[in-house]
Amino acid sequence: MDLEHAIHQNSAKVNWAYAKNRKESWKTVLALAYQSLGVVYGEISTSPLYVYRNAFAGDIGRSETNEEIYGVLSLVFWTLTLVPLVKYVFIVLKADDNGEGGTFALYSLLCRHAKVGLLPNCQVADEELSEYKKHSYGVAPERSFPSRLKSMLERHKVLQRILLVLALLGTCMVIGVGVLKPAISGDFVCFDLRYIFLEFVGYAKFLFELNAVFSAVSGLELSMSKEHHRYVEVPGACIILIGLFALQRYGTHRVAFLFAPIICIWLFCISAIGIYNVFYWNPHVYQALSPYYVFQFLRKTRRGGWMSLGGILLCITGSEAMFAGLGHFSQLSIKIAFTSLVYPSLILAYMGQAAYFSRHHDVEQEYHFGFYVSVPEKLRWPVLVIAILAAVVGSQSIITGTFSIIRQCSALSCFPRVKVVHTSSKIHGQVYIPEINWLLMVLCLAVTIGFRDTKLMGNASGLAVVSVMLVTSCLMSLVIVICWHKNVLLAIGFVLFFGTIEALFFSASVIKFFEGAWVPVALAFVFLTVMCVWHYGTLKKYEFDVQNKVSISWLLSLGPSLGFARVRGIGLVHTELVSGIPAIFSHFVTNLPAFHQVLVFLCIKHVPVPHVRPEERFLVGRVGPRGFRVYRCIVRYGYHDVHKDDNEFEKDLVCSIAKFIQAGSGGACNSSNDEPEKDGKMTVVGTNSSSSHPILMREHENDVDLAETSTESHKVVQPKKRVRFVVPESPKIDVGAMEELKELMEAREVGVAYIIGQSYMRAKPGSSMLKKIVINFGYEFLRKNSREPSCALSVPHASSLEVGMMYQV
Repeated sequence: MDLEHAIHQNSAKVNWAYAKNRKESWKTVLALAYQSLGVVYGEISTSPLYVYRNAFAGDIGRSETNEEIYGVLSLVFWTLTLVPLVKYVFIVLKADDNGEGGTFALYSLLCRHAKVGLLPNCQVADEELSEYKKHSYGVAPERSFPSRLKSMLERHKVLQRILLVLALLGTCMVIGVGVLKPAISGDFVCFDLRYIFLEFVGYAKFLFELNAVFSAVSGLELSMSKEHHRYVEVPGACIILIGLFALQRYGTHRVAFLFAPIICIWLFCISAIGIYNVFYWNPHVYQALSPYYVFQFLRKTRRGGWMSLGGILLCITGSEAMFAGLGHFSQLSIKIAFTSLVYPSLILAYMGQAAYFSRHHDVEQEYHFGFYVSVPEKLRWPVLVIAILAAVVGSQSIITGTFSIIRQCSALSCFPRVKVVHTSSKIHGQVYIPEINWLLMVLCLAVTIGFRDTKLMGNASGLAVVSVMLVTSCLMSLVIVICWHKNVLLAIGFVLFFGTIEALFFSASVIKFFEGAWVPVALAFVFLTVMCVWHYGTLKKYEFDVQNKVSISWLLSLGPSLGFARVRGIGLVHTELVSGIPAIFSHFVTNLPAFHQVLVFLCIKHVPVPHVRPEERFLVGRVGPRGFRVYRCIVRYGYHDVHKDDNEFEKDLVCSIAKFIQAGSGGACNSSNDEPEKDGKMTVVGTNSSSSHPILMREHENDVDLAETSTESHKVVQPKKRVRFVVPESPKIDVGAMEELKELMEAREVGVAYIIGQSYMRAKPGSSMLKKIVINFGYEFLRKNSREPSCALSVPHASSLEVGMMYQV
């Protein structure tokens, strides 16, 4: 296919995609709602497996009356109604960051409406991005409370740091859930398998008694006695976990078509069993939905009932996934899926379990209030198979969510550089991070082997879940005031109502700190320390670059020849600066007084929006007069954008510079003067696929120098690359621009070299002991053990040149 036709076709696809996002048909919405069942609702849908077992701790639920069972059911019902349904579905989902959700999305939304980001590389041109302007709620009046609150946050660095730590804390707790949820699911699957096995052994015992071989079966049953059960349960859970994490490298999209049907079947299954149990065992169980039983339960059980709130909390695990998975679907599709299927199915399942337990107070202590005992006997084997699949899907969703969160944090300089593998060419959010995957597996195995008790893991998971919800409530109250410009009383009412509910659950989880709840605190502390150290080191590195950057006047004082030898080719100097000349470049030319005939200061910057449109991707300007052939190019990505491979990126970069030359923009300096560069003169240039008049670059590699082929037959001959720009006739290009394009074309034929700074940081003499520990040991340890900048930027090793430099910060 002709290149020009392909580019125009790609542009049409991009425009069609944006139009499709603006106006969704009902068919699309319903399809997304169906797909969200497997990706978003896997975790919350499997909560009936373990909620009652964790809620009825100690002597709770052991009495002959049904008041306690009704009280727990009432608490489960109102918790599911108020938190996932009212808070998330009807309120929090509206606070999307241009279609993206999650704790970090709320933080980026606040950063966009108020300048509270700590990395000072934001430009005025960034605020002109289309994604910045989407869903704008206007500007609050100058003397209003939202305006004063915004000004206060922008003035005080301490408040900005607190806000960042709060967002990172919520993120770390989500990672903690990602560690605990697979362990809980795997352990409960093995628990149910153990129950079925013992049931099978009991049946086999009866048969073998008839055949006079009772002793053999008795020995088998003895080998599975209570004190030896863990020898089967724990290894089984570990095998499931290893298999689950081993499959992650193949990508979510390869098994995604199985997720939604599994959860759909599971929800229909538990709702049907719930309806059967209600009508067969206790049709009057619906009375427990009255809040009267909540007060009666708490009044009667007192401390025991309050502590059981930690187990009841598990019924809303996965609520945050509705908000975090918003980027893969839409608000309407997630709302439809929850309100029409997930919510009613869960309520029926919990009612059915309560109806069964209200008529069975004599179930064996070990399995009392387990999910499996409430399933009709003839259905236990097929239900078990569905439960295992549903538990794996639920774990998969939180693991995938953890990958997305780490990717967001890494893009916004809050996590060390990691390898991000995009497992789907169609859905940008499906990523795989090998380092995080194996780290999660090791942590999951450690939790499973170390605890060997689902109650302890449930206590740990409950604290992590409610901590994320508290952080969301706090950030949401700020969004209501600063972004939505609503009355402050509405924000206070929101945080007081939902914050009180979540604080009550939080207190019940904290009281079990030494019974497993310490695990998410320890995990969050470790991950939070890593994030804070990395962000602090990155901030200090950027401040050093800003303070030690070389002025444009230094470059201009060198004259037209610049005082250096110019070699053929294009040199891309990677820098985080959006203005000025980085110190790494002056360090390079001081030791090696030569650089390329076309020099580009390249800044790859992530802005606090999920996506940047292709037509707004590049900011191109000129450094010095036209004869210098020195440019600045700022490439802007959202925190969910996919960085192209090196070949496509090079083509887009060179074509953006060519389009800048074609437009006749002088950038910072026109060809007629030597005025210093100004950031305001940068020009927005889109990629070729987004342009209506693209400059096409054709590359041919079939021209071979015959002189090199006649000497040695075994010699490998590299074909020479021929580059040609196909420039549209309109607008007209002057002679100087044509010469500049010709030189750019010749440089591209020679090749592109990536000059990357390799910084080594040390704290300044006289710094505090804490700063020396953080910089000299903490940040340097993370830098040495994280991905190199060339790997994170997908730079080909053969074309990269690293320049080392010591940073005294």
